[in-house]
Amino acid sequence: MDRRTFLESTVVLAAAAAVPGLALAKDQTAVLPPPSMTGGKPLYEALAQRRTERAFAPEALSAQTLSNVLWAAFGINRPSDGRRTAPSAKNWQEIDIYAATADGLYLYEPKEHRLRLILDKDIRALAGKQDFVATAPLNLIYVVDTSRSDTSGSADSTLLSWADTGFIGQNVYLACAAEGLATVIRANIDKPALAAAMKLTDKQFITLSQTVGKPKA
Repeated sequence: MDRRTFLESTVVLAAAAAVPGLALAKDQTAVLPPPSMTGGKPLYEALAQRRTERAFAPEALSAQTLSNVLWAAFGINRPSDGRRTAPSAKNWQEIDIYAATADGLYLYEPKEHRLRLILDKDIRALAGKQDFVATAPLNLIYVVDTSRSDTSGSADSTLLSWADTGFIGQNVYLACAAEGLATVIRANIDKPALAAAMKLTDKQFITLSQTVGKPKA
């Protein structure tokens, strides 16, 4: 086995260990299972149970649960025209969702409903300043790509991107209520340090991060 094949195999095994049922292909992408679009709790029951929690079990989420949460967050619900589960100002679709897990940082690609490996190291501790962030199984990081929004960088476009982030975060809250998961959305982040670790460009900026996991017993 040559060095490249060995490294590829190592990445695949690491991904499979961190997210049961999910493994990376040689192109460093992992197709998620189809999201569950039926069942779960009725909307009003999920709203009644929506809450913020800050205690998480370290247990990894299954590939199916991860699929459901990411699709609910900002997946495609109208494949004919690529429209999403959350509103987007002027249909910019300028918010990218990054998933920080124990084995690495991934970018969610809604069109293919898959994850793309960005960094093969654990940067969860940079996703927030609270202690639980470093050990919770999943931190979603919301990043605005201004190249897909108003290129003038006006105050209005920034405000709209923050609103779009809020819509996505609430979708995650409701998905977590339906799945029996714990979650908290957060702004207490060292954003320059996190952006540097993520290798973001000058066209990107972080708004919020949201921790997701099973409730700690």
